[in-house]
Amino acid sequence: MTVKDFPKKNLIDYKDIVENSVIERILTKAKKLRGLRVVHVNATAFGGGVAELLYTLVPLMRSVGIDAQWEVLEATNDFFVITKKFHNMLQGAKIDLTEEEWNYYLKINEENAKKLLLDADVLIIHDPQPAAIPLYSDTKANLIWRCHIDLSNPYEDFWKRFKEVLKPYEKLLFHLEEYFPREFSNKAVQFPPSIDPFSEKNKELSQSDVNSVLEKFGIDKNRPLMTVVARFDPWKDLFSSIDVYRKVKEKVDVQLAIVSAMASDDPEGWIFFEKVLRYAGIDEDIKFLTNLIGVGSFEVNALQRASTIGLHTATKEGFGLVISEMMWKGNPVVARPAGGVKIQIDDGKNGFLRWEVSDLADSSVELIRNENLRKHMGKNAKEKVKGEFLSTSHLERYLDILLSVV
Repeated sequence: MTVKDFPKKNLIDYKDIVENSVIERILTKAKKLRGLRVVHVNATAFGGGVAELLYTLVPLMRSVGIDAQWEVLEATNDFFVITKKFHNMLQGAKIDLTEEEWNYYLKINEENAKKLLLDADVLIIHDPQPAAIPLYSDTKANLIWRCHIDLSNPYEDFWKRFKEVLKPYEKLLFHLEEYFPREFSNKAVQFPPSIDPFSEKNKELSQSDVNSVLEKFGIDKNRPLMTVVARFDPWKDLFSSIDVYRKVKEKVDVQLAIVSAMASDDPEGWIFFEKVLRYAGIDEDIKFLTNLIGVGSFEVNALQRASTIGLHTATKEGFGLVISEMMWKGNPVVARPAGGVKIQIDDGKNGFLRWEVSDLADSSVELIRNENLRKHMGKNAKEKVKGEFLSTSHLERYLDILLSVV
């Protein structure tokens, strides 16, 4: 499936947010790539972080003269159940994979190699789901694999098989250097993602807009609000988020918002949604806010802006852009130092990094009670995102990669 509808984006729109020198540097690099055809391929057009990135990245690439396109894998629910296993095994889970499942994965990739419009100078494949497409395509494009998950400790039995799929790629892009597979270290590049300050999820909102969202979902604007934005996924450990909230609740009259989107490529999410819901029990101060009840990007934006602090308890995290989103709104985040989280949060400067539930709770209480500390850290948080994790930085990183392969 070809994605055709994009928001209007132009690099020049960012001139009031980033330095002029950044805009000029990007335009200089892009001039050398004018007319280059770049096709991105991923698993879903909505509900996941990769899709959100591409809705900004593709039109931004076009605005600087690159012929950027976006193709989405066409697959069954059975396929996504299998590739969810891939996701978990690449992050270290020891799961049995049958020969039938592996062959079905290859079959769907082969079908998509014929269906999708892959005529390009550079083909950028995102994550495991479509990674095998080049094995069945006669494309002459330069091949790049963009990995958005933590690959630091994959399940060895699965990795021996999956790494064969990656051999045709010229470059492999990872959020962190610690994710580089030993076998591909000479092809690997550290490549953090970004947020778009003009997107529906991150643009400025009026206080009345924020208040209307709080009222809609029964959140008391006069009491502290802790917000965690995460998929219903075992690695996100939302059980610990609830545990942290309960410990904080012993000292502060706080509310917890668990904000999520049920993605089309994550059938396992429904199972964990039910488990977390049961674990929370009946507590009117725990709000489950998902796309199923009308929570879209605008509502997420409002909820983050209304938050007193952000909370993130994932035990494995490829990057965790929800951290940067919360920080961009001027809020410090208390989180576990998993994966890409630790390069966004500078412990004690724009948030706190803690592993244990009790320590996460103590740091949360400290920030909720100390308004001056919270504002100081929130200001630092926004500056960190502005300098390193906005769309302009992401676009420039892609231009550097494209220049290196063409």
